[in-house]
Amino acid sequence: MKSFDFYSPTYFVFGRDRETDTGTYVKKFGGSRVMIVYGGQSAKRSGLLDKICASLQTDGLFSVELGGVKPNPRSGLVYEGIELARKENVDFILAVGGGSVIDTAKAIAMGTVYDGDFWDFFSGKVPEKALPVGTVLTIAASGSEGSPDAIITNEKTLDKTAAEADCLRPKFSIMDPALTESLSPYQTACGVTDIISHAFERYFTNTPDVETTDRLLEGIVLSMLHEGRRVMEDPHNYEARANIMWAGMVCHNDIMGADRQQDWNSHHLEHVLSALYDCTHGAGLAVIMPAWMDYCIEHSDGMRFAQMATRIFGCQMDYADPKRTARAGVEAFRGFLKSIGMPLSFEGIGADPNDIDRLVEMNNIGDGKTGGFVALDKAAIKQIYELAANKH
Repeated sequence: MKSFDFYSPTYFVFGRDRETDTGTYVKKFGGSRVMIVYGGQSAKRSGLLDKICASLQTDGLFSVELGGVKPNPRSGLVYEGIELARKENVDFILAVGGGSVIDTAKAIAMGTVYDGDFWDFFSGKVPEKALPVGTVLTIAASGSEGSPDAIITNEKTLDKTAAEADCLRPKFSIMDPALTESLSPYQTACGVTDIISHAFERYFTNTPDVETTDRLLEGIVLSMLHEGRRVMEDPHNYEARANIMWAGMVCHNDIMGADRQQDWNSHHLEHVLSALYDCTHGAGLAVIMPAWMDYCIEHSDGMRFAQMATRIFGCQMDYADPKRTARAGVEAFRGFLKSIGMPLSFEGIGADPNDIDRLVEMNNIGDGKTGGFVALDKAAIKQIYELAANKH
């Protein structure tokens, strides 16, 4: 195990109808003038925004709304939000939605109190302060409701990058699994895939002696295999959705990754896809992560992938040829993804194999290598995209 610091101060409010207490928690954490950030019209049509506004009003809180957040959130709305927050003297940002909404809220929160361009924080600068953020979660996927991270796409350059700082962890997150019942099966499956990928990005490590967090991560993936199938069979299965929602948070607040080297190459490769094609993040991960696994098995001893295969997917260990077991595990993973309606190749996300050279360059690694479980250079990245493009 590595030595580490772990800090996770978010106050979690979990269960049915807890969104009706939003005003209480905004007030508890010092908010008086609130910007509500949300996505499309579903939050309004469902009556969720009305419930939240009523709760804020009951607690005597001012609010102003900023809608229009899109999947793979863009820099333009962040600039708009910063301007509105300053104009209205906002002192609290409330995100009502999923990861894209929460990440936009976090970017507005750090940009509002900063004299320069908020994009500085997505170019390597670490924010030291931000307005407090709270969330009402409506999509279980990104884990942003409990994490110090935010990911935004620069509309001018198509760079899709992350900012990270403890000041970005939400002060509170309200988590009502029933709010996710209106999601389509595809959106739900994309969320399950994202959660699994967050587990695997931590699981594939070169850090030795991390059995405790290995087992925790394996448990998360096993629960997502089980609950993912249950929620596909019955979209109104509250208990399945509750387990998925809690797993999404636990998986990405980093309690299961603090003791180990992490990878994240699959996420970086996918961010380029979703920046260029605007595909759903979870769907892009379903295409990229198994292809990344295929590559890494052939460029490592394969033992960690064989461990995944035996412990998670129930494959028989071939001690004479561990890579055979590892490959069987990846195919079992693909089988699960297919069973919940996820794409497995470029065709399924509208990506063009003719763009692979461009995708490689968009990763911005120059002539160097990435870090991670297996270091990747340009040739490796190209090979992974080619595997992803052609797999069916």
